[in-house]
Amino acid sequence: MHLQAACHVHSDWSYDGKWSLERIAKNFSKRGYQVVMVTEHDRGFSETRRLEHREACRNASSDRVLMVPGIEYSDGANCVHILAWGNVPFVGENMETEKILRAAADCGGVAVLAHPSRKQAWRSFDPALSPGLLGIEYWNRKTDGWAPSPNAGDLLRATGVLPFVGLDFHEPRQFFPLAMLLDINPPLTEESVLDALRAKRCSPQAFGLPVRRFSHGLGARTLQTAEALRRPAARFYRKLWPV
Repeated sequence: MHLQAACHVHSDWSYDGKWSLERIAKNFSKRGYQVVMVTEHDRGFSETRRLEHREACRNASSDRVLMVPGIEYSDGANCVHILAWGNVPFVGENMETEKILRAAADCGGVAVLAHPSRKQAWRSFDPALSPGLLGIEYWNRKTDGWAPSPNAGDLLRATGVLPFVGLDFHEPRQFFPLAMLLDINPPLTEESVLDALRAKRCSPQAFGLPVRRFSHGLGARTLQTAEALRRPAARFYRKLWPV
């Protein structure tokens, strides 16, 4: 069965998340997502808190939406961020990227490089580590806005891993029609989601269409123009109505 997954979502279990897991589950389900790939920041986490978070995700799930727990790890420079899903024991804060990828692989988890354009992380990521990656965020809503990353394409070609799309959701202003389409063997469980990812039975979508439609030509130019207009408008809005 083909299901839509919202990836890279933060709840109030992250220090900067605004919504509870229950509220996230309800609102993403209303928008047609059947899976939410949660990624809480490593800051302030521990192994005990990770296990509590897993239980909280189970409790927030329903027959309409599955909440899949995960962690967003950052390196010591807070530059390279790795999204890790699976029952992977907590690695720690400010850890080396190689150690995070090794821990995920050892436990059957999956790992994705987040927002390569943020702080020019694409320059800092070592392509030699790409065998430990499932994918790279080709489009991160929070960092890239309404158009794909200008840097992710070259890195994807250099590493040969899968393109991902992520919302980097912290608050409702970051809703956007990005999704990973997963081909899942039922029943829908955390393990069946991970199986689909590990088998690369997944593809990125934007506005309900394959994301490659927006990588070149008119689609790409339209989004780039929209993003160029959005950024100054968003800055003006935040000055008038700061959060």
